[in-house]
Amino acid sequence: MTPHGAVRERYMRDEPRIRLGGLAANLARVQSFSRHPDHQAEVAHLIEQSAFFIEWTARDVGDDIQPVLADLQRRLVRWRGSWETIWSDPDRLRSIAAEAGSWSEQILKMSGLLDE
Repeated sequence: MTPHGAVRERYMRDEPRIRLGGLAANLARVQSFSRHPDHQAEVAHLIEQSAFFIEWTARDVGDDIQPVLADLQRRLVRWRGSWETIWSDPDRLRSIAAEAGSWSEQILKMSGLLDE
């Protein structure tokens, strides 16, 4: 089994709202880890993993959530594609980190986990 396969298998055991919570947690980690200069590889991995989380979850959520996830996934792919440039630009990195934090809050609200 590929590394992604093992992660996917574990991730898919949870119901969609829990998966969205995991995505929100990853995005919060992107925001937090971006503050530390030694975490470039970890943040890049979190961004890539978050895009996979969206791919694996989108079909299992409501029609109102799918377009939001698609927009986020496009952003993540763009971030990952220019990560070296983003990481070397402190202003751009702060902007991306703040955006990841905003996405985290939005996804967590959409998950319904805060309503419990």
